[in-house]
Amino acid sequence: MRPATGGMIQGSKVSKMISGVEKKLLGPAFLIGVLAILLSAPIVKGQGTVKELPPPPPLWKPKPTPTPKPVEPEVISDVIRTSSNLVMVPVSVTDQQGQAVKGLQIADFRLEEEGKQQEITAIGDPEQVPLAIALLFDISSSTSQKGFFASQQKAAATFLRLVMKPADKAAIFTITGQATMIQPLASAEVSASKMLTIPAATSPVPTAFYDTVNAAAKYLTASAPSNYRRVIVVLSDGNDNFSEQIREMSIAEARAVQDGKQTFAGTRAGLQLRHQQAVATVQKAVQQADVIFYSVNPGGPSVKLNQIAMRAERGMEAIAETTGGTAFLPESDLDLERVFRQVAAELRGQYLLQYYGDSEAPAAQFRRIKVGVPARNDVRVRARQGYYPKKQD
Repeated sequence: MRPATGGMIQGSKVSKMISGVEKKLLGPAFLIGVLAILLSAPIVKGQGTVKELPPPPPLWKPKPTPTPKPVEPEVISDVIRTSSNLVMVPVSVTDQQGQAVKGLQIADFRLEEEGKQQEITAIGDPEQVPLAIALLFDISSSTSQKGFFASQQKAAATFLRLVMKPADKAAIFTITGQATMIQPLASAEVSASKMLTIPAATSPVPTAFYDTVNAAAKYLTASAPSNYRRVIVVLSDGNDNFSEQIREMSIAEARAVQDGKQTFAGTRAGLQLRHQQAVATVQKAVQQADVIFYSVNPGGPSVKLNQIAMRAERGMEAIAETTGGTAFLPESDLDLERVFRQVAAELRGQYLLQYYGDSEAPAAQFRRIKVGVPARNDVRVRARQGYYPKKQD
């Protein structure tokens, strides 16, 4: 009995060993097989109804991180704050023969405001900056009775057609006893055609020269876009006897002389002072309007023989000089077209310097400007002599 028991014990040991080996070897395979059967078998629910497995969920994709908006640097807000203080300075540079000097760059110029050098930020092309022109045509007795009224009209109309591009606009004012706008800003053809329809004065007409220039400056300020160059061109001898600043004084002093209460010399001195004050008022008006002023005096060389005529001419020269323009005194009516061609060439050949003025300066304070070309002592430079800062919003 013992051997049998021992054999059984040994058999049991062998069986357990084999069973252990099988579990080690077959266990993983068995589990994989069972999982494969379960995964491939349909799911039974209820009484034999079968549904297909739902499609696997889409692969997870991370949401793209949105690109953050760039933070605007501090300097941008500063530029926006001072953008209204951008100053445009038209500059004419001519040689000894009066011909335009071309090809200059920013580095060739030196610009000072109140004695301090400024950084020129841009030099513009005048061909790309539109013009808003107010042409003031004197039809008073002092000019219309000189026998060449029609030639003045023709020369002025030719000037408009010559200088103006499609984007440019021109308005027409007549100088009589009051400022009268007969043509608002319009194209070259419309304005030139209107110029040719102006009738000459048939009887003595007073002259409100200062009032008309002031009215034109205010009109350009209100009606010309800010990106336009504003220009006043006057065809007149500049003699004024009826503007508001001098009219009452002129009448009162004329009566005083007539009544023997005042000498003619005293009257002349008082009028001279009043004219100087009127010229200063006009200078301020055109400066505040950022206007370039040109005058063409049809009086001819005879102007130099008359003190009153020369006083009027010097007044126009002073206004032109402060704005960077020019006062022309043609030799005769035949010279008018040549002068107007010169004005047109000058307007089309100017350098347009731009810089940012003092943003802290009061609006009522005139800021003096000086422009030069240091490396060229053989040229003449004309530019506006200053500006009035714009009011900050």
